[in-house]
Amino acid sequence: MLPPDAGPPVGAAVEQFQQTYRGRPPRRVPGIGVIARSWTPASASVCRVRRNHVRTSISVPDVEMTVAEHVVRLAVDGGQERTFRVAHAVIAGWTGRDAVALQKHLRELQEIGVPPPSSTPIFYRVSANRLTTAPVIEAVGEQTSGEVEFVLIQSAGRLYVGVGSDHTDRAAEAYSVAMSKQVCDKPIAPAVWDFTDVAPHWDQLILRAWTGDQQRPILYQEGPVSAMRAPADLIERFAGGNGLPDGTAMFGGTLAAQGGIRPTPRFEIEDPVRQRRIRHGYHVVSLPMMA
Repeated sequence: MLPPDAGPPVGAAVEQFQQTYRGRPPRRVPGIGVIARSWTPASASVCRVRRNHVRTSISVPDVEMTVAEHVVRLAVDGGQERTFRVAHAVIAGWTGRDAVALQKHLRELQEIGVPPPSSTPIFYRVSANRLTTAPVIEAVGEQTSGEVEFVLIQSAGRLYVGVGSDHTDRAAEAYSVAMSKQVCDKPIAPAVWDFTDVAPHWDQLILRAWTGDQQRPILYQEGPVSAMRAPADLIERFAGGNGLPDGTAMFGGTLAAQGGIRPTPRFEIEDPVRQRRIRHGYHVVSLPMMA
């Protein structure tokens, strides 16, 4: 684990580098092989830097750099809660199996100024600590909303499935989809199923989301998970043949909205074969948009 006092030396090295060269270092400087602006941990004695796929390094005190893990407590198969450690969160987009439905969703987003993706499907990365089971989240401004999605979580060698909302900043989405994903929390239900229990009848699972208030809910999204690419397909495209890495949570894509994009405070996944559901709801507190 990273020692408690290991942060400052690395931070000081980065700060000194940035202050000295103000983000525009010369072609070569003492101890640095290639210009770089972004920093990624590499080993216990080296902090490597990457820019345009060129790596360089500077020496730093011997510290172990580790990926931060986000801990969530989820009930498994309706039983007791267990701890899930998530280090990587992935939002799979444009995952529809039906080309016509995919184009419909694309048009919905184009209507609000969202540029088309560079590929389909596409895998956006967000901070793992954006995952939350809390009943309340905060978001800047009034232009945020969610979409129901199945969520795959690989933990301790096993794959689980739950349900979540890909809450997104629609204003930011107009200029950067990746940024719009990152700036919002990702609500997930506090329960999951073992994937092996639903794999035989996967395509029969149903996703739903509602808008409106609790007294007058309006169905916003509904459809089988078969509308999206199968988990094995998504995992193969994202991670290759080695399976989803342990500690990874992946949102699997969403359904077309009924009546345009709006807030969706309640959502569920239903297993009609085993006659069970996972449900969740959350409230959004809008923070003021300050200049």
